[in-house]
Amino acid sequence: MSGAWDWLSRWWQAPLPLIGNIEFARPWVLLLLLAIPGWIWWRRRHQPPALVFSRASLLARGPHIGSKWARVAPWLRWAAIAGVVVALAQPRSGARTENVTRDGIDIALVVDISSSMLAEDFQPQNRMEVAKDKAKAFVTGRQTDRIGVIAFSGEALTQVPLTADYPVVLAAIENLQPGQLLDGTAIGTAIATAANRLRDSDGRSRVMLLLTDGENNRGAIDPRTAAQASAQFGIRIYSIGIGSEGMAPMPVGRGLFGLRYENRPVRIDEALLTEISESSGGRYFRARDAAALQGIFEQIDLLERSPVEARSYVRFTERFQWPLAFAVLALIGEVWVLAWRGTVP
Repeated sequence: MSGAWDWLSRWWQAPLPLIGNIEFARPWVLLLLLAIPGWIWWRRRHQPPALVFSRASLLARGPHIGSKWARVAPWLRWAAIAGVVVALAQPRSGARTENVTRDGIDIALVVDISSSMLAEDFQPQNRMEVAKDKAKAFVTGRQTDRIGVIAFSGEALTQVPLTADYPVVLAAIENLQPGQLLDGTAIGTAIATAANRLRDSDGRSRVMLLLTDGENNRGAIDPRTAAQASAQFGIRIYSIGIGSEGMAPMPVGRGLFGLRYENRPVRIDEALLTEISESSGGRYFRARDAAALQGIFEQIDLLERSPVEARSYVRFTERFQWPLAFAVLALIGEVWVLAWRGTVP
């Protein structure tokens, strides 16, 4: 008995499917339709067996004229009432809420914007432009993840907090440029800043993507300590060392025609980045060219897939106009029939 009552309660509160993708938002209003047959039965029991004519000239049309239209007019009235009831029940289409299993994690993109990122060993672009292009492609490939952007050099600054507004994230990545912060490479400060953004997130998985091309030489926070603290919050760090092998043209100052470059050795503290990543459950990658960086982002994209249930909403379209129009037409028909029959002055 309780099962039947639970089913009735759910029917009473939930939209009622009708035809195809049409449903009723207030199905309980349809119960009023049950009153129409009862009212018809009561009227037939108590209505006097007589035909009413307002003009004697109508009798000349024949003895069955009044009887025929007397049967049609009440049905038009009941049809009009039924149309109004259906309209009040609020028929609509497209009102669907569907649960879809998708990926959903929180990701902090931590991007080095020190002056060395202008090195031109990723021809025809420099390291900064290549890193931005691949990072934007990575963001575009996500769907339900929240992504934040942290820029760092000699200091760190959150450009965008965790958000699913991907156009904002993409714009923030595009605007990253060396020279926006104090120059240098403060890896520990960058990790600590990103961890502060991730530690209170409610994502099923928390990930930090650290892109850098140098050695830690700034900041008061030790990178190893920051990585260990991040691991305590369940944050995995994927470090990417950006830079070719050997010598690379590095910016060393400005001249009359823009930046001056000199060939200098590429120095990336791979031992430090490997330790940082492994201590947090992540991995270290080395990107020696643009294609390698693209492949690294693709690997991370496959590694960080955590299924969650995301809810998609579809706007509905009201359809009450159709039964309401039917009711108006039925009412007009009843008035016309009564007028033709002569019972309306």
